[in-house]
Amino acid sequence: MLFSSITFLYLFLPFTILLYFFVPQKGRNFVLLVMSLLFYAWGEPVYVLLMLVQIVISYVLLWFVDRFRGRGAARIFYILSVLLPFGALFYFKYFSFFMDTVFGIRTKTIALPIGISFYTFQIVSYCADVYCGRVARQKNFVTYAAYVTLFPQLVAGPIVRYSEIEQTLIKGIDFSVFHVNFERGVVRFAVGLGKKVLIANVIGEFVSEVAALETRSLALSWAYAAAVSLQIYFDFSGYSDMAIGLGGILGFQFPENFRYPFISKSVTEFWRRWHITLGAWFRDYVYIPMGGNRVCMPRWIFNILVVWLFTGLWHGAGWNFIAWGLLFAALLVMEKGVGRLFGSGKRAVKILNEQRIIKKDLARTAAGILRHGYVVLIVLVSFLIFHNDSLSGAMADIQSLFAQGKYIAHDAGSVERAVYAYVLRNRMVILCIGFVGSTPLPLWLWTKLQERLRACRIGDRAIHVLMCALVLVLMVLCTAYLIDGSFNPFLYFRF
Repeated sequence: MLFSSITFLYLFLPFTILLYFFVPQKGRNFVLLVMSLLFYAWGEPVYVLLMLVQIVISYVLLWFVDRFRGRGAARIFYILSVLLPFGALFYFKYFSFFMDTVFGIRTKTIALPIGISFYTFQIVSYCADVYCGRVARQKNFVTYAAYVTLFPQLVAGPIVRYSEIEQTLIKGIDFSVFHVNFERGVVRFAVGLGKKVLIANVIGEFVSEVAALETRSLALSWAYAAAVSLQIYFDFSGYSDMAIGLGGILGFQFPENFRYPFISKSVTEFWRRWHITLGAWFRDYVYIPMGGNRVCMPRWIFNILVVWLFTGLWHGAGWNFIAWGLLFAALLVMEKGVGRLFGSGKRAVKILNEQRIIKKDLARTAAGILRHGYVVLIVLVSFLIFHNDSLSGAMADIQSLFAQGKYIAHDAGSVERAVYAYVLRNRMVILCIGFVGSTPLPLWLWTKLQERLRACRIGDRAIHVLMCALVLVLMVLCTAYLIDGSFNPFLYFRF
């Protein structure tokens, strides 16, 4: 079931919220479990059993971990609790690719259960945290199962660790701050829905239009690359916003997953802002246990390569995802070396200033623009690799950025040029909205407006009215789009 569907918005969600707050606190985790299973079974009626089996197995194995803690048997049960979920993930997501790549054997395509990458990582992180003593084992099976299946983040994240919502699951909602979190959750959900339906879906239509063309102009090639990146961003960040908003409505506080990644001035910074919970997961459960950066340079490079190979593969079983992950690994290694040499750009500015080549402020500005431009170029190229189903298709798209390859029509006629201009002009407004919306500017303007209104006598009341109006307008527009349109994909379902 999609968050951005009429069924979810006007049937499932209202009924779940009413039922959740109608029952006593002791029964709310059970309501969450039942409704989450129904939510998942709506699209995956068979694979809900797979998820339940994994929950039962990990629950039993962790019971044995606690039972034999301090002895060798506990380690064996812990290893099993980690290997079994990863084994299921490997079979459904990578087995066909592995057999084809390693042995050259074509196997029948195995259907990928929705959200298996997300809930597998949640199970594994919980098992690791229990074994290492970072959290206490949850003895109540319903509470543990509710954590794994929690529908707001079940199929698309963010990847929520048990420790982050443990208190709410055990003690219930903190009603001293609930009304504030509920209101913020509603606004956050509506904004996320708008990002997904009104921006990502519309930009996705432009992406499909350009992809259907046999040739394209240079300007259209760059617009296509920008549109692909913006569609992925608004699609996934919109879903994350909706998940975080739903969490707030139900009394949970989920971690942030995106912080304006396109304003980054380095690849390192970009990955501190993009899919934050996935990066944090790999950092804490793979990178640091392997030694992190507290090792010799060759071993550190190896650690980076392993983490980013896994990051690429996490997104999908394909050479394009492997190439995408290793590209970022190489860039991060390069940035580390350049950072040591130039002090992340500060030493370069100092050298330019000392040599009186350029004024200090201008040097800092120029360096910032160059670094930002470098990141934008990398992102555009990398997401063309990410978006394509094959490396050959990705290379064709990348070549078109430099007026090369099969897509560029060097001798395009007047009709073709007219088509290029029409397609681009027809979607220019939504692309501009996407550019602005991917920056902190809208939030900055909203914050300034709130400050001005709070200076007035009726400031808080006016802010509340504006927030209600924003939610109402977004819901009406999104509903109209969903009723009228049929283009409503979710890109991360394939992960």
